[in-house]
Amino acid sequence: MKKLEIVGYKRANLGPVEAQAIRNEGSIPCVLYGGSEQVHFHAPAILFRPLLFTPDVYEVTLNIEGDEYQAVLQETQFHPVADNLLHADFLQIIDGKQIKVSVPVRLVGNAPGVQKGGKLVTRVRKMRVRGLAQDIPDYIDVQVGELDLGKSVRVGDITPGNYTILESASNPVASIEIPRALRGQMQGK
Repeated sequence: MKKLEIVGYKRANLGPVEAQAIRNEGSIPCVLYGGSEQVHFHAPAILFRPLLFTPDVYEVTLNIEGDEYQAVLQETQFHPVADNLLHADFLQIIDGKQIKVSVPVRLVGNAPGVQKGGKLVTRVRKMRVRGLAQDIPDYIDVQVGELDLGKSVRVGDITPGNYTILESASNPVASIEIPRALRGQMQGK
């Protein structure tokens, strides 16, 4: 996992009025959970930019008034119209305790079906996995080098490392679609 540091400040008062006041100052209200106690804090919105606008999974070092916690971003809430970040939830990483995160999928190889005129379609961009923080990969590599026209790679075809894939084994990850023009040629033969 990639690493990032966010510096935050503890929140004295909780509630929607206080949260809105924090947002008006350019900060985001946040919660860290999964440890011995929940930590309510806020951090400048600009620090979230590399964390939100990427498919990558980050291990975040939260520096909250001198106390450091290792965490992963678990959930975010955005404004429905303005698309501003409203709230962020972090899950604390504890040694020996498994975490659940979404990891981006990366397609590897040249599919013979594409060379024959088919179109490679990615069905899943991220997969939920569970494992220890040090075992979570940056990407889940999916081999498409064997895919021919009309074939697909399913979640069950992927061999995970020291983590468990939480998606259904029958879900397609990538497939080669046969274009209409090619279908007509294949039926004419």
